[in-house]
Amino acid sequence: MANVSVAAEWQLLYNRYYRKPELYPMRWKNIDLSRNKVACGPFGGPIAVIRDDSKIVQLYSESALRKLRIFTSSGVLISDTVWKNPGGRLIGMSWTDDQTLICIVQDGTVYRYNIHAELIEPNVTLGKECFEQNVVECVFWGNGVVCLTEGGLLFCIPDFKVMSPYQLAGTGAEDLPNCMAVIEPKYTVSGNVEVLVGIGDGILIVDEDGVHRVEGEVAQGPVQKMVVSWDGKYLAIFTHDGRILVTDINFKGVLLEYNCESALPPEQLAWCGLDSVLLYWDDTPLLMVGPRGDPVHYFYDEPLLLIPECDGVRILSNTSLEFLQRVPDSTVSIFKIGSTSPAALLYDALDHFDRRSAKADENLRLIQKSLPEAVEACVDAAGHEFDVSRQRNLLRAASYGQAFCSNFQRDRIQEMCKTLRVLNAVCDPEIGIPLSINQYKLLTPSVLIARLINVHHHLLALRISEYVGMNQEVVIMHWACSKITASLAIPDATLLEILLDKLKLCRGISYAAVAAHADKNGRRKLAAMLVEHEPRSSKQVPLLLSIGEEDTALMKATESGDTDLVYLVLFHVWQKKQPLEFFGMIQARPLPRDLFISYARCYKHEFLKDFFLSTGQLQGILLCTHALLGFTNCQSLANFSAMAGLLDRYYSEVAFLLWKESWELGKNPMASKGSPLHGPRIKLLDKAQQLFAETKEHTFESKAAEEHAKLLRIQHELEVSTKQAIFVDSSISDTIRTCIVLGNHRAAMKVKTEFKVSEKRWYWLKVFALATTRDWEALEKFSKEKRPPIGYRPFVEACIDADEKGEALKYIPKLADLRERAEAYARIGMAKEAADAASQAKDGELLGRLKLTFQQNAAASSLFDTLRDRLSFQGVS
Repeated sequence: MANVSVAAEWQLLYNRYYRKPELYPMRWKNIDLSRNKVACGPFGGPIAVIRDDSKIVQLYSESALRKLRIFTSSGVLISDTVWKNPGGRLIGMSWTDDQTLICIVQDGTVYRYNIHAELIEPNVTLGKECFEQNVVECVFWGNGVVCLTEGGLLFCIPDFKVMSPYQLAGTGAEDLPNCMAVIEPKYTVSGNVEVLVGIGDGILIVDEDGVHRVEGEVAQGPVQKMVVSWDGKYLAIFTHDGRILVTDINFKGVLLEYNCESALPPEQLAWCGLDSVLLYWDDTPLLMVGPRGDPVHYFYDEPLLLIPECDGVRILSNTSLEFLQRVPDSTVSIFKIGSTSPAALLYDALDHFDRRSAKADENLRLIQKSLPEAVEACVDAAGHEFDVSRQRNLLRAASYGQAFCSNFQRDRIQEMCKTLRVLNAVCDPEIGIPLSINQYKLLTPSVLIARLINVHHHLLALRISEYVGMNQEVVIMHWACSKITASLAIPDATLLEILLDKLKLCRGISYAAVAAHADKNGRRKLAAMLVEHEPRSSKQVPLLLSIGEEDTALMKATESGDTDLVYLVLFHVWQKKQPLEFFGMIQARPLPRDLFISYARCYKHEFLKDFFLSTGQLQGILLCTHALLGFTNCQSLANFSAMAGLLDRYYSEVAFLLWKESWELGKNPMASKGSPLHGPRIKLLDKAQQLFAETKEHTFESKAAEEHAKLLRIQHELEVSTKQAIFVDSSISDTIRTCIVLGNHRAAMKVKTEFKVSEKRWYWLKVFALATTRDWEALEKFSKEKRPPIGYRPFVEACIDADEKGEALKYIPKLADLRERAEAYARIGMAKEAADAASQAKDGELLGRLKLTFQQNAAASSLFDTLRDRLSFQGVS
């Protein structure tokens, strides 16, 4: 009898059964669908209701203000708000996949609301043309919309997450289309939106690039209504003569044709799964048409709204919500009247077993070979049921059969029980998400949990995520953020305890993300307390910076040892704070200080110099303070020594930076000819010298900086007086040599005196300088002033280098060393004199070498051989 009662609710369409169980009696009050615009989300989504401003309605006792109200599928109010948006009449509204309500008004403005009726900024407009021509129709799909204007233009938003509207190709028709349907991008070959437009006697396919007319019998005659199937493969068409046609999306043939009683186009045309089409007119029965056989009529005395789902249609009326679907094959095999299938016999065996009848064993024996299939059918049928008692009976039958079936998957029933517990929990009228098992699988548990937390059903979402083995972090995180938003009156310390009590349930949860939300809501103190519990420095430090806790952020970054984090804090504080405040923050922390010095030494010399100077002054003040207070123990003395060492280091670092800066300034091409750039360079060197003098270990550097500055002053004066940019940055020797070449012997002597140039060095420089100017008279006079401390060899070399052999002869006889004299004669080509000098030196080896010099001269070679032989005879080698 139970089987009869179940099957009695079904309707037969050709060879397929359909059922229409009631999901909910609607809990709302005084809602008339005929007076309102209604948008229902798929997958048991929310229902948005607002009074239709295109209709004249009697208000009764309600307010004249239009309200946008959002309900669950069971009619429980979630939120509402007063509609105050400008832009003309509301043309269309729909829910996106992430449950954002899209509302499009007459002037093309798109308003977005979340499920709590809060307006999401910013608003988006479809463009200037829409504003000028007005929108007259909207066709929505999952995450996009196509809008038609009064001028026949088509505009598309392919993805509400991006909100980038664009215009489709123009149809060129003078009249507005009779109807439109959209093929979603995921079902088109091009990957772009394609719009089917019924214009005149045919159908056009419009996309961004062009317009194509559909050819064939299906596209003949005015089309009044079109709708694309859920999977994008089929198209249902209502023609001008009252026929309903079904064809594939490529228009290759008619799959269904039925003549309706009315030629008026239906108000709603919807697919019921992929097997049948529903047509709805006011004041007439709901018509369901299938491929063959007589249609099915469903009678209603109130307005309806058809909500297509992947496996059926939800039928919303003023008082109830029903789900029309094809009866699953497993359910038909069990509950069909007169069924003798193994699943039906197994279900019947359970009934006999409960009544302690021996026929239970007889049924089991009959289906012994097909018992696994029977058990599977009972499990599958249980999954498709909305009635909890029927689910329980089917699962008991499956469990009963499993006891006698050794090769059936043991966890199959457990998985189905787990799934049904989740579906029954969310189907509860207080929750109001009536999902079938097919919708649940397509939606996925993670999206279901996201939708639950979106409407603040955190406890249920937490239990489901725990039950199905999913990460609970998303749920707890959303709860914590919602709690902070809704608890403005709770003190920070109290709210922190509440939050930590729940956040600790999930290991590895991001306290930093919760703290960021607290800061966003103006609770900076709470954010600072929360971020203290964040174990990951990479998340903790950036948040501390965002809430203004720079000192704590620097401390945490330093403790982590991550130099990238330390640099992050340094650059943030560097840009935000005054230099002295920044210096004071890092000078007591070795790692940040050293990292800053390393960076600034390469890229920010001036800033590094300021750091050393300011920090050095601070250390100096501290040293003076310690000196005045005295030292009471060894530790104080050690601290003093360390501080003094740090002070020396800072002074020396600044001194080297100043010196380097002076050199860099000297590279300026304008730093010549008495340029004013020399003044700053000299001042930089003076500062460097003073700082070097303050330290104990840089005496040499102090002296070098002092002399460098002195040399620059002299060279600068020389360039000014001579008007020649040839002195600055040359060496002392080059400066002296240049002065002599220019004839400025007084200046050369001044440089010699200032830098205490030795006599030997002075003679070398002056000899070659005079030779360079070919002032042989002055050179000879200079050689006679006194006996040269460097001898006469430099005089000889200078003359020979200048190719003045006659001048060289003045000095060669004065060479005291006979070997040097012989070599000098040889260099100017005087073989006899060279041979005589070498013979006097009694150096046979020298004679041999000199012979090689004159090997082209036979007489000279013979002379050298004779003298060498003579020395050999005398026993001199």
